[in-house]
Amino acid sequence: MLQPPRQSLQIAAVTTRRASAEVRDQDAPWHTEAVCRRDEAGLFFAPSKEPTAARLSREEAAKRVCARCPVMVECREHALLQPEPYGVWGGLTAAERRVVLARRRRRDLELNKAHAAGPIAAAG
Repeated sequence: MLQPPRQSLQIAAVTTRRASAEVRDQDAPWHTEAVCRRDEAGLFFAPSKEPTAARLSREEAAKRVCARCPVMVECREHALLQPEPYGVWGGLTAAERRVVLARRRRRDLELNKAHAAGPIAAAG
């Protein structure tokens, strides 16, 4: 009996996963797929008066959870757009998100200045 090529089965599996992801995007909010929903919430938010070493260790553990999350990018963008002032979101701490936001603001200012100066100044 002839067997279908293995590659065709792999392509079909990838197509099925993509289709189900598209359905998920339409039917449910991104956070329903978040890995952190199954983990302890305390891992992502600091208790009061947490020692620095404990905080760094907890944040690294939270980032490891984020690294395997299928919606990490959506989570990060949510936290940057809100902006979320506390916790680890999308693999970034609150301090790291502040840096990203500051860089985005600087980039936007530079782009606005270049656009306002016109094409001659931007080319030169």
